[in-house]
Formats: sequence, structure tokens, C-alpha cells
Amino acid sequence: MTEEQVNNELAGLTDWNLIDEKWIERIYRFKKYLAGVRFVDKVAESAENKQHHPLIAIDYKKVSVKFSSWQEKGLTSVDFEMAKRVDVIYEELEQ
Repeated sequence: MTEEQVNNELAGLTDWNLIDEKWIERIYRFKKYLAGVRFVDKVAESAENKQHHPLIAIDYKKVSVKFSSWQEKGLTSVDFEMAKRVDVIYEELEQ
């Protein structure tokens, strides 16, 4: 993706950040540790279904999710599609 395409995609997302021009990342916050663990489980299921797996780190009540396309050595539209899916999962769990 070009820099302009990446910036356009990022503009349509909430709280996602560009890291080293190869990754997008968002940190999600939860009221309880196990809520974050349940979130990670649902993200993992979605990633497996799409065969596009993020880097995920659980830090007590915070979960960071990072996407990049390994084979492309950078960002693709699939990374942004997955970011949107993860945001939906978060919204569904937080209600």
C-alpha cells in the first residue's frame, strides 16, 4: 500500500496507530483481566477464519493487537479489514 492509502485507511479507524510504517496497532482496555482474555479468544477465532493472524499481547487489563502482512513485508487492505473486525469484537464485548 502507498503511504496515502495507509493514511486514508487509518483515518477511518479509531485509536489505531502506524508503527514503523509496517504495522498498525491498537491497545484495548478492559475492566477485568478475564474480559481481555475472552476478547483475545474471539480475535483469535476471527483471525483463524480469515487466515490472517495478528501479534497479540495481554498486559493485565490491556490487550495490544498488531497487524502486518508478512508475505508483503508491510501493510495490505487485509490488515485494515481485520482491524475493523477486531473493533467490532471489542464493541460487542464491551456493551
